[in-house]
Order: sequence, then structure tokens, then C-alpha cells
Amino acid sequence: MTSTQTRTAPPAGGPPSDRSVRRAGRLAGRRAGRRAPGDSLPLRAAALAVALVCALPLVVVVFKAFESGAGKAFALVWRPRIGELLVNTVSLLVLTCAISIVLGVGAAWLVERTSLPGTAFWRIALVAPLAVPSFVNSFAWSALVPGFEGLAGAVIVTSLSYFPFVFLPVAALLRTLDQGLEDAARALGHGPWRTFARVGLAQVRPALLGGVLLVALHLLAEYGALEMLRFPTFTTAILDQFEVAFDSRSGSVLAVVLMGIAGMVLTLELLARGRVRHARVGSGTVRRATRGRLGRATPFALLGLTVLTALALGVPAWSLGTWLSRADQATEPANLGPTLWSTLSLGLVAAAVTTVATVPAAWLIARSRSWFAVAVERVTYVAASLPGVVVALALITLTISFVRPLYQTTMVLVIAYTILFLPRAMVATRAAIAAVPPELADAARTLGDSPVRAFWRVQLPLMLRGTMAGFALVFIAVTTELTATLLLAPTGTHTLATAFWHASASLDYAAAAPYAAALVVLSAPLTYLLLHGRNEESRT
Repeated sequence: MTSTQTRTAPPAGGPPSDRSVRRAGRLAGRRAGRRAPGDSLPLRAAALAVALVCALPLVVVVFKAFESGAGKAFALVWRPRIGELLVNTVSLLVLTCAISIVLGVGAAWLVERTSLPGTAFWRIALVAPLAVPSFVNSFAWSALVPGFEGLAGAVIVTSLSYFPFVFLPVAALLRTLDQGLEDAARALGHGPWRTFARVGLAQVRPALLGGVLLVALHLLAEYGALEMLRFPTFTTAILDQFEVAFDSRSGSVLAVVLMGIAGMVLTLELLARGRVRHARVGSGTVRRATRGRLGRATPFALLGLTVLTALALGVPAWSLGTWLSRADQATEPANLGPTLWSTLSLGLVAAAVTTVATVPAAWLIARSRSWFAVAVERVTYVAASLPGVVVALALITLTISFVRPLYQTTMVLVIAYTILFLPRAMVATRAAIAAVPPELADAARTLGDSPVRAFWRVQLPLMLRGTMAGFALVFIAVTTELTATLLLAPTGTHTLATAFWHASASLDYAAAAPYAAALVVLSAPLTYLLLHGRNEESRT
């Protein structure tokens, strides 16, 4: 039961209402004489430490941009080229996010709320595109369709690569919505479509906004796919300034503009999210929503999902199959095994570190929602919107200037991964924490548990599977990360993504095919963990 709904008082001797349970929990917390975990000083200190680490690249970028004075920085901004990049970036954001919403929500509704045959298969098939890196997708489409580039090509590739970020959380919530709320809307005279628009979408709004936010942040930092499709955005222009023109000042100015766009996106998401409570505590059980009958529309629904799956998975599979069939004519990659192992180890370590780092900030934003919690979360999101090359060069500057022994070490590379992919784990962890009623911990504390013991015994088991979905998202992102890895990886360390990029950059697609196939195979099992984690989170 959300905070926007009201309940009548229960009859004498009946089960307690939501309001009485929450009042009892607050009273128990006051009697225990302890502060709420969301307000604890150690939790705030841990969240602040993570935010400060994420803010380091932001500080370096701003310092570099205004190093020669604000006048020169603004002169670089007011150029026709900046206007062109702004139009391209915003157009890509708006179109891809809109298409991702339509594809993600539409597919989720068909799979979870209708009589569509084969729902178990479609759940896996519609999440599987996350296992295909976007730059592999762009290579596949470019090989299939000559002249496939520009805004249209970029929107198609990014939409097919990122719509699962919307489908996954929305489908998980649609699966567990309370039918009673929709019955009440029907009783007020609303039809099925209006009921879904006013009741169903309102309940899945947090999941929808979180998915769209991930899509937007990925688009702001996307490089490989857009470079292959010859579609210039701020990210591709920033890398050109650093690699081609060797102009760190102009690149930093462009990065500051990109940070401004990210700040606007985050502000819009924060305003749209609101302050509605989403954990349900109270008497009774949730009535599972009944599936609507598609009837004669069933063939059209199956055709639509088949076409979507074919475009998102079939085209990359066909291209990989073509490249692999020609790989026997080329020299087999001798370093595939070591490259696979380094990719796997880096992914596991970075995903674990990033997931743990998100817990303090996610807990604060889900529980206290104070200005401090919001500021910490926004800093991590803005830092993640920076291209990997900007974060990498900022960390190189800091390590060379202050901690030279850490230069070009695995630790710095893991820190870069954490900064870049913190939002992936943050969205999943925040949703998992928000789904756990805080009154459960209050009840455990009245029985004598300390706050830490109550967390380990009561709350952690309930949020663990949802948090593992964030772990899987980060792992997939780390294994496919390109620009930061190229700059920060220790000497002799290669990943599947960098090996694929080096081979494909020289147009040796046959030599690149084994690395691309290994990337897909390595990421594929994580899609099951994503789906399983979201399913458990939605049941919490």
C-alpha cells in the first residue's frame, strides 16, 4: 500500500492498519533510544567518502577547463561546433529514451500482464541484449547495412542495446502489482487502458525512471558505438580533443558542458520521482493481477516481440557467425585465454567493490531522503556521465601528481570502474532497500537486536537478491568498457573489449570475432542473475 492510498480503520480485534504499524515502528525506535540507521553518522561518513572519490574527476575537469581563465573557457563554448554537438547529443537522448520507454514498457506489459504465450522465454530474450556490447552491435549493423550511420543509425543501435534497462525493472514490478487498486479504478468508470495509464504506470514510475536514467547516463558517456557510426556527440568530440588535437583544455571544457547536461537530466528525474513510499506493510495479502486476454491480437504481439528480438539479437548473432566462419582462415588469437581471465577477474572485483560502495548512499536516499543523501547520489551520477577517457585522464593526473606508486595499477583501474558504473548498482540497490519495510528492523531492535545485527539478520537477506542484479549490471559494464581500460590497464593487461577494438579498428573482423563471441558468452549467464534478482526483489 503506497502513501497515496488511504485505508479505513480495521474492526475491533482485526489486523492492524498500515498507519498503526508505522506508528508502532517509530514508537519502538524511540523507545530503543537509538537513531534510525538512515541517520547514523558512520553511514553518512561512508557515503561521503564514496561521493568524494567520485567527485575527484569532476574537480580535475573543472580545474583544467578554467585553468586559463573563465573568458577563454566561455569563448570555447560559444562556437557553432558546440551548438552542433549539443543538438546531436540532446536529439540522441530524447529519441533513444523515448523509444526505450515505448519498447521497454510495451514489452513488459505484454509479457507480464497479458495471455501472451511463452512468457518465460520472452523474459530471457528481452533481457539478453544486455549481453551484447553496444559497439559490437554497431559493428554488426554496419556490416549488414552499408552506409548505416548518423542519427538514425545511432538511435537504432542504442535503443536496441539499452531498452532492457527499462524492460527489466518495469516487468518486475508489473508482475506483482496489487489487483485491488486496478479494480477500484475500474469501479470508478475507468477503462482498461485508462486504468493502466493512471494506476499501473503510477506504481511502476520509480522503476521506469530508474531505467530511463540509466539509459540517459549511458548515452552521455557512449563512445565506441557512436564513433563506429560516425555520429559526433560531446563524448566523441572530447576523445578527439585528447587523442588527436592533444588539447586537454578544450576537452575539459566540453566535459563541463556534458556535466551540465547530466545535471539537468538528474534534476528532471529527481523531480519526477517524487517522495512516494513504495514498501507495503499492513494486513491482508497482495492480489496478483489477472492477465488480460489478447485474443485476436496474439499473433501481432508475438510478431512484434519476434521482430524486436531479431533486431536486438539476430543481427549481432548473424554478424558474429559470419566473422567466426572466416576466422579459420586467419591466425587464431593465442592470448584469448589470458585475456578472458583478466576480463573475468577485473569484472568480478570491480562489480563487488562497486556494489558494496553503493550501499551507504542507496540506504540514505531510500530511507532518509535528506538533502545530504540527494547530494551524494547526484554527485555519483554526474561523475558517471563523464566519458571513460575523461575519468581515466583525471585519475592519471591525480596519481602522477600525488600518489605516483599507484600509477597504472589495477587499483586505479578498479576505482575508475567504480566511478563510471556506480549508478548501475545504485538504481538496483536503492530499489531493493526501498522495497524492505523499515518497520521490520524497528521490530527486530525492540526484541534486543542492535542496529547492525538487525540489518544482517532482517534487512540484508531481503535486499540481497535485488542488490545482486546491480552486481550483474556492473559486471557486464566492466567487461565491455573500452576507453578507460585502454588508458589505465597495467602494462600487459588486456581485456576482451580492448582486444576486439584493436582488431576491428584495423578492419580485421575475422580476428576480432573470437573476442566478441567470448564477450557475449561471458555476459550471457549474468542476464539470468539480472532476471532472477529482479524477480526476487519484486516479491520482497
